[in-house]
Amino acid sequence: MDIGFIGLGKMGQGMATNLVQAGHRVTVYNRSPEKAEPLVQAGATAAHTVADACRGEVVFTMLADDRAVEGVAFDDGGIVASLAPDATHVSSSTISVALSERLTAAHGEAGQRYAAAPVFGRPEAAAAAKLFVVAAGEPQVLQPLTPLFDAIGQRTFVVSEEPHTANLVKLSGNFLIASVIESLSEAVALVAKAGVDRQQYVDILTSTLFSAPAYQTYGGLIARRQFEPAGFAAQLGLKDVRLALAAAEQLEVPMPVASLLRDRFLTLVATGAGHLDWSALATLADRDAGLLSDDPA
Repeated sequence: MDIGFIGLGKMGQGMATNLVQAGHRVTVYNRSPEKAEPLVQAGATAAHTVADACRGEVVFTMLADDRAVEGVAFDDGGIVASLAPDATHVSSSTISVALSERLTAAHGEAGQRYAAAPVFGRPEAAAAAKLFVVAAGEPQVLQPLTPLFDAIGQRTFVVSEEPHTANLVKLSGNFLIASVIESLSEAVALVAKAGVDRQQYVDILTSTLFSAPAYQTYGGLIARRQFEPAGFAAQLGLKDVRLALAAAEQLEVPMPVASLLRDRFLTLVATGAGHLDWSALATLADRDAGLLSDDPA
C-alpha cells in the first residue's frame, strides 16, 4: 500500500519503520528533514512538503499536539487540501476530542476518509511493533487499515464508529497512567524516607499487588530516578491531562484527581523540568517529603 507518514519523533520513527519493514511503500515527512534520513536508509521516500506525503491511499499523522496537527491538516498545502478523494487520514496523535470532531467533518466535506488510531506504548514499544492501537471510524474506513495496524502494533481495539471516541479513550488512559505515576511517587517517597530501598520496594509491589506494565515501567524509572531521556515528556503529560479535563467538562464528568494532576504537572513544567520524562513527578514527591535529589535512599 502507498502510505504517507507525517511526524518522525520518537514514536513516529518506530511506527514508520515498521510499515516499511512490512513491505509498504512509505513516504515520510518531518518538519526537521534530518529525522527522515534513517527512514530513507530503511527504504522510505522523503517528502519535501506535507502535500508530497499525501499522494498515496493513506496518510498517518503522529504529532505532538493539536497545534501541530492543525497545521499539517488545515494549512495551505495541508492534508485536507492535498489528499485525494476516498484516501484516508489516520490520526495517531494524542489530540483533543474537539479537534478529532473537526477533522472528521473537514475530511467528510472534502470527500476523504478519516480514522482516529491513537496508540498506547512508549517509544521502545513503537520500535518493536508492540503498540496497542485504539481505533475508531466507520467500518469501511477501518477494514482496509487492518494490515497497517497489525504492522505497528500487537493488538487493535475498535471502540466506535465515531473517530473522536478513540481520542477520548486514549486521553482517559493517559490520565490513569499519570495517576499511577503520582501515587507511585508518593508511596516511594514515603518508604524511602524511612530508609527502605527504592528498587526493592518497587520489586515488591510489581511482584505482588501491581504487576501491570505501567507499574513495572514507571516504578523502575522512579526507583532509578531515570528521567532522561524522556520517553514521554512532562509537558506532554500536562497537555494530555488538560485535554482530559476539557473533555470531562464538555461531558459534565467531575475528575478531581485530574485537576490535582494538572497542578502537579504544571508545577513540574513551571520549574523548568517539562523536558524530563513525566515520571519526574517523583521529584516533586521527594521535594515535598524533604528528600534531597542526591539522597541515596
